[in-house]
Amino acid sequence: MKHIAVVEDEDMMREELEDILQKAGYQTSGITDFENAAAAILAASPDLVLLDLNLPGMGGFQICRELKQKSSIPVLVLTSRDQLQDELHALDLGADEFLTKPCRKERLLARVSNVLKRYEGRNNLLEGNGFLLDRQTYTLYIHNRSVILPQNQGKILGIFLEHGSDIVTKEELCIALWGTAEFIDENALQVNLTRLKKTMANLDMPQQILPVRGVGYRFVGQTLER
Repeated sequence: MKHIAVVEDEDMMREELEDILQKAGYQTSGITDFENAAAAILAASPDLVLLDLNLPGMGGFQICRELKQKSSIPVLVLTSRDQLQDELHALDLGADEFLTKPCRKERLLARVSNVLKRYEGRNNLLEGNGFLLDRQTYTLYIHNRSVILPQNQGKILGIFLEHGSDIVTKEELCIALWGTAEFIDENALQVNLTRLKKTMANLDMPQQILPVRGVGYRFVGQTLER
């Protein structure tokens, strides 16, 4: 069952949308923490986000931007704002669809279905700034080509993408590579990091892996430009 997060501050509208979606066979989560909406959505890990723009706290545009910076979750904007500039701005930030309220339920469900179909098979994909990584096959899609990374390089790149701009500790990297952080020679980790850096340079990737003294590493340049 597909899971849809509904981000709407009007209680009656949110309940109506959830009812429509549930009757159509979807699981729903109503997001009401608008100060930390993006974090709440990511924690719910939905298959799609139904997003209003006029929200208290963190606005809809900001939520869309943050979601697309940190994940590949599809976003369908449903709003009473009907200006072309609002639609263009939302799409530029990465929204996948834009609908204005009021909207017939048949049209809403058709758009929801279409977006979900477009994302079928993308559950294993991690989105970077200008590339995608298949975390199962370690295939890197970049510059209109695909490159299969060696397993260890794929694992390292994957954990950096999962952490976004946060620091990844040496222990987390070792666990990702070898399942343990005990009895691992730090030189072995350095060798794998160096190989990934070389691969990234050969592919003209602008991101950098920078050390954070005494802690671990940070993946710099990952913020998506939208």
